Amino acid sequence: LITHQRVHTGEKPHRCPQCGKRFSQKSALVTHQRIHTRDKMYKCRRCGKSFTGNSNLTKHRTIHTGERLYQCLACGKSFRDSSNLTKHRTIHTGERLYQCLACGKSFNRKSNLVTHGRTHTGEKPHTCRDCGKSFSQRSSLVKHGKIHTGERPYTCRECGKSFNQNINLITHQRTHTGERPYPCACCEKSFTVRSALRSHQRLHTGEKPHVCLDCGKSFSQRPALRTHQRTHTGEKPFQCLHCGKSFTVRSSLVTHQAVHTGKKSHTCLACGKTFSQSSSLTKHERVHTGERPFTCLECGKQFSQRSSLIIHRRMHTDDRPYRCAECGKAFVQRSNLVTHQKSHSGERPHACPDCGKSFKVRSALVTHRRIHTGEKPHACPDCGKTFGRRSALTTHQVIHTGERPH
Repeated sequence: LITHQRVHTGEKPHRCPQCGKRFSQKSALVTHQRIHTRDKMYKCRRCGKSFTGNSNLTKHRTIHTGERLYQCLACGKSFRDSSNLTKHRTIHTGERLYQCLACGKSFNRKSNLVTHGRTHTGEKPHTCRDCGKSFSQRSSLVKHGKIHTGERPYTCRECGKSFNQNINLITHQRTHTGERPYPCACCEKSFTVRSALRSHQRLHTGEKPHVCLDCGKSFSQRPALRTHQRTHTGEKPFQCLHCGKSFTVRSSLVTHQAVHTGKKSHTCLACGKTFSQSSSLTKHERVHTGERPFTCLECGKQFSQRSSLIIHRRMHTDDRPYRCAECGKAFVQRSNLVTHQKSHSGERPHACPDCGKSFKVRSALVTHRRIHTGEKPHACPDCGKTFGRRSALTTHQVIHTGERPH
C-alpha cells in the first residue's frame, strides 16, 4: 500500500548515489544501478545478449519467438511491448501530447517532436562518414549512405530498374500501372506522389511558404527558393564544357549547349519548326491547337503558359516585385523594368537599318519598319481596310461603330 500511494504523492525516496536519479521503489533503483556497474545479470539463451533487468530480457525474447502480446482493440494490430502499443493508440485517438514551443505544432510522439524541433534549430546530428554531409534524421542518413555503397536492393519486376529506397520503387511502379492516387480537389489533376500534389495545390491557394532571408521574396517550392538564392550569392554551378560559361540552373545550361551542338531534335508536325527542348515544342504547339491549360481562379482568364498566368495574377494581388533603383517605380514584369530603365539611361539599342532611327524596345522598331516595308497587318473586319498599327485600326473602327472611346 505504501509503495502504491507514491503513485499519487509522487514521492521518490530511493536516490541513486551515482547520478542522483530518484525512484519510488527500491527494486527500480537496484535495476537502475546496473547501468553504472555494467552488471547485466539476465542473459538470453538464444543469442547470449545480456540485460540489466528481467523485463528487458522478456522484451528481447520476443524477437526470437515473434510473440506479440499487446494488441490494439481498435484495429487488431499487435506489438511486442506495451510502450509501442501506447504510441500506436494515438493514431486512433488523435491525441497529440507533444507540442513545439517555437511554432505550436503538436505531435503524437516525442521522437517526432524532437525531429521537428531541428527544423527550427538547424541541428543535423547524423553525419555521413564518407562525405561529411549531415542530416536531422538517422533514417535520412541511412538512405543517403546507399549512394556511396551503390546498394539498390529494390528492383522493379516490370523493367528491372533498381532503387535504393522502397518508396522510390513504389513511385516508379506507377509509371507502369498509370496509377495516380493523389487527386487535386480543385482541378481534377492527379499525381503519382503526395509531394507533387502539395506543390501543385499552392497554385490554387497562392501559398508561398519558402522565404528568402536576404530579400523577403517567397516561393511555393523549395527548389525555386534555392535557385533564387543564387542571385544573391552569385553561384552558378552549371558550367558549359565547350566555352566555360556558367548558369544558375541546369535547364539554362541544356538550352545553351544547343548553341554549340546545333541540335534541334524536337520538330513541330504542324509547321516543321524545330526546337532543342521538348518543353519549348510543347509550348509552341499551343499556337496551333489554341490550348490554354492555365486558368486564373480570380477571373477565369486562360493562358497557354504558366509564366503568363503568374504575371497575370499580379494584377489581382498588385504584386510588383521589380523595382527601379533610380526612381522607385515598380513593375509586374522584369521586361517592363528593363524598358523603363532606358528612360533614365537614354539607351536606344534597337536601330532601324533603313533610316537609322533607334528605339528603346524591339516592338517599337518592328512597328516603325512598316513605314518602309508598307506592311499593314491589322485589317478592319467591316470594310477590309488595313493599318500598320493596331491603335490606328481601333481609331478607324469608330467610323463603323459610332463609339468614341475615352
